[in-house]
Amino acid sequence: MAKMKGKQVGARENEKAAERGFYSRALDEADKLDFQLARGVEGIDDEIALLRMTIKSLLESDPDNVKLILEATNALARLVRTRYRISSDQKQALSSAIGSVLQNLAIPLGIKYLP
Repeated sequence: MAKMKGKQVGARENEKAAERGFYSRALDEADKLDFQLARGVEGIDDEIALLRMTIKSLLESDPDNVKLILEATNALARLVRTRYRISSDQKQALSSAIGSVLQNLAIPLGIKYLP
């Protein structure tokens, strides 16, 4: 039961922080609730999944925006590296693989790919 009380206290502290924190004036009530939920998330798996969905959406809706697509894939590579703590050699291989996938997707879609 003590653990449960600790979680309840932590949740109340999160609520108070959202109300008086640095960003509180910029958040409406819905954003404050989202902020509280986001504070409770551990790890970056959700961000990796969201970024993958965003890249897919960009490829479908704005395939000519190569700069943004490359920035998003580079961000994805950094997140995956962080998530799995891979070495710099593995990072280079991952970046190369992502670049290869983009090139193989970009060319068939008629996107001008800039390596």
